[in-house]
Amino acid sequence: MSNLMELSKQLEADGVDLFVLDQGIDTSTAIGRMFFQILGAIAEFERALMSERTMDGLAAARARGRTGGQKPKLGLRRVQLAQAMHEETDDKGRSRYTVAQIAEEFGVSRPTIYRHLGQQIPSQPAGVQGTTDTRAADFGN
Repeated sequence: MSNLMELSKQLEADGVDLFVLDQGIDTSTAIGRMFFQILGAIAEFERALMSERTMDGLAAARARGRTGGQKPKLGLRRVQLAQAMHEETDDKGRSRYTVAQIAEEFGVSRPTIYRHLGQQIPSQPAGVQGTTDTRAADFGN
């Protein structure tokens, strides 16, 4: 609103009057300037109201346990498998799988794999049964 009023005053100082044809506003008259300001204030109010409603809706969704954004491409188990594949070495001490091969295996991009390689993944909680052979594990997570 302040930018709109500043622009309006600058145009008025330059001798330029605004004519809004579809709403019949003419800023060369006192009534036209007042109407222009009222419409600007209403537009600012509508924008603020929309922002408040959006924030309220997001807060209500969070209270219901919903979060926004895209779901992760790799679950915890698949991240662990990708890290294990990256750490696996051949007989010459080199990495057995390239990041591109790991990404292709999981159907994700190389940046996704790189993003997860440096992460510290918590170990499985006590009492959780799991396989120690990460290559034979289910890739469906």
